[in-house]
Amino acid sequence: MDGQAPDSNTQYRAGSITKTFVAASVMQLRDAGKVRLSDPIAGYLDDGAAGAAGSMTIGQLLSHSAGLRAETAGPWWERTQGSSLAELSAGSLGEEAARFRPGRRHHYSNVGYALLGALLSAQHGRPWYDVIASELLRPLGMHRTTTRPRRPHATGYAVHPYADALLAEPEHDAGAMAPAGQLWTTVADLAAFARFLAGDSPGLLEPTTLAEMREPIVINDLASQPWATGYGLGLQLWNVAGVRYYGHTGSMPGFIAVVQITDGPGTDTAIVLCNSTTGFSRSLGTDLLGILADGEPYCPPEWTPARVSDDLLDLLGPWYWGPAPFTLRLAGDLLELHMQDGDGRAMRFRRDADGGWVGVDGYQAGEPLVPVIGQDGSVKALDIGSFIYTRTPYDPAAPVPGGVDPDGWQAAPAVQSV
Repeated sequence: MDGQAPDSNTQYRAGSITKTFVAASVMQLRDAGKVRLSDPIAGYLDDGAAGAAGSMTIGQLLSHSAGLRAETAGPWWERTQGSSLAELSAGSLGEEAARFRPGRRHHYSNVGYALLGALLSAQHGRPWYDVIASELLRPLGMHRTTTRPRRPHATGYAVHPYADALLAEPEHDAGAMAPAGQLWTTVADLAAFARFLAGDSPGLLEPTTLAEMREPIVINDLASQPWATGYGLGLQLWNVAGVRYYGHTGSMPGFIAVVQITDGPGTDTAIVLCNSTTGFSRSLGTDLLGILADGEPYCPPEWTPARVSDDLLDLLGPWYWGPAPFTLRLAGDLLELHMQDGDGRAMRFRRDADGGWVGVDGYQAGEPLVPVIGQDGSVKALDIGSFIYTRTPYDPAAPVPGGVDPDGWQAAPAVQSV
């Protein structure tokens, strides 16, 4: 730092926070119809460039569920000069590169993000950084996020574990591995990026795509506790005491970093950049957000009545799946179907482009909710993924699968002793 005090405009290495930029650009390609997450990566790269990872899908690489090796086969890439994609493929993507069957488990892979950076380059016809610069950085006003340091920037150090002594860490161009952790950035730039991830910068990615990126695809399961960390599409996920967060951590020689965002109302964000190889605890982001929530709790906006159409009002209220009672209510722009006396969980439905309703989460995620209209024009039942919900338990006037016993509800037969 040349003796200057750091501020929000001082550059630090972002490390693996770089991966979230790469992932967002890949999702832009997906939304534009240029790639599919279920496609093998080999279909988008030059012949043989993906090596043994060729059959692994774009979605698996984004979520670290492809089973690909974590690091390169050569010297530790974070401290050595980078190489080309061809050299990376020849040295690190042979038959031994697969550590697990694709889709089996979470296995963090820096090498996988090198391939995703190559995908961006191949689709856009220019280097991966030029892609994220034009598609994300400039639209977000992130003019201090670069692949190499620009003054003012921090110097990366290792701190001796048993003395107050420093050792300068190396910095270099990581070549083909750069998409896994090359970026330098600032607190101010990361604040802009966090607002984008939280949906406050419309026009770059649809809210539904951002929500998709933070859905848990793989989790780090520990036998001693419920899942605490997981991974979506380019986003790390945390589940701490029932509160969920998303973002990413970063680590490169001489630097550690974290961007962590509360997944819920308020979308508070913690950003930490440190120029030391080791330093703060893994819980720092969660700890800071906890302090913020205690000191400045989220205040919901003032309640205002909603305008609800009569046909939508007709759907709300009590419904029965067989004999099990449910309640359908409107919450904002979502329909929520709760089981009465249940555990509080709900199946939620959102309007689709055609004006119908489709499941957002829960058992019926992706399934349509279709009102069944009777001859008199009233709603007789709800058809949700072939499950029929009726206004009364097993209503004989509704299309209950298998029909309803014509004798109707009866008293239980007397039990006779033998």
